Amino acid sequence: MSTGTCLVWLPKVGVGPHGRRVHVVLGEMVQLGGGLVTLRALRQVVPQWTVQQACRNGELVRVLPEVFVAAHLVGAPSGAPALSRLDPALGQRAALAWADGCGALSHLSALSAWGVRPQAVGDLVHLSTPASASLRTRPGVVVHRRRGLVIEPPQVLVRRGLAVTRLEQALVDSWPTLAATERPAPVIRAVNDWLTTPERLSEALESAPKLIDRAALRTLLGRLADGCRSPLEIWGHEKVFTGSGMPEFRRQVPIRIGRRTIYLDMFAERERVNIELDGATTHGDPRQREIDLRRDALLATIGIVVVRFAHRRLVHEADAVRRETLSILATRRS
Repeated sequence: MSTGTCLVWLPKVGVGPHGRRVHVVLGEMVQLGGGLVTLRALRQVVPQWTVQQACRNGELVRVLPEVFVAAHLVGAPSGAPALSRLDPALGQRAALAWADGCGALSHLSALSAWGVRPQAVGDLVHLSTPASASLRTRPGVVVHRRRGLVIEPPQVLVRRGLAVTRLEQALVDSWPTLAATERPAPVIRAVNDWLTTPERLSEALESAPKLIDRAALRTLLGRLADGCRSPLEIWGHEKVFTGSGMPEFRRQVPIRIGRRTIYLDMFAERERVNIELDGATTHGDPRQREIDLRRDALLATIGIVVVRFAHRRLVHEADAVRRETLSILATRRS
């Protein structure tokens, strides 16, 4: 669906240039708004009948009270509310225009604005508002009323031109709304992209003592604080590389070689062994394989042995991987 701007040309009503001038002004306002305009803004420059006529003629579509969008930006009728048939970015803008400074994108909508989880056409828009606000949930938009919320920093920030709740709050709020298998990904991405830290997320979690599946989020934050940076690393930490005989691996250890800094996945410092876990997406990629070989050879020049385990082996042959790791470590110690 296009998210471009539009110029709305309405049929001329009456005689003379006045009608056409009004319609051109309306079209210019919709264009300047990126396809979106509010009734309050329109009332300042054109009569209300112009907006009503534009809706009757199929040029504008009312997506929320006093919020209109160019009709060609609204998806085909499907039984879903008009707001849910917009491109997600336009739908978020429309919801904020309706909130008129009394709300901010939150939950999954905030995660989309922060860039850690995409939204698709049809997804609900989530807004958080102060408890005193008069906004209520409507088709296509869910309103979360929150005591003590103030629509200004540090609780609400501007991201990509949109008012959004803090990332840490949005991640905690979104945790129970996602399927259990989908919950870790936005949290892991936010930490990997340096948008937040496990410590800041833990602080946000403290304010949600009744959060659904809170223990799982606390465990995930613990793994991230330990240095795990992917679901595969977390699996390996929990199922393979802890327990009897295993050293205290240091994770994401920076090693400087010449002008280059290399980060080691799991480094056994005494044995000078680095365990690398290759994800399923890198398997069979010859370019990535060449990069890995050069990297491993460079580490070998300073006495670090790199041992790689593929996703398939780690998940399906966990016991064998554990035995091999223990054997390699014992050999290096001797």
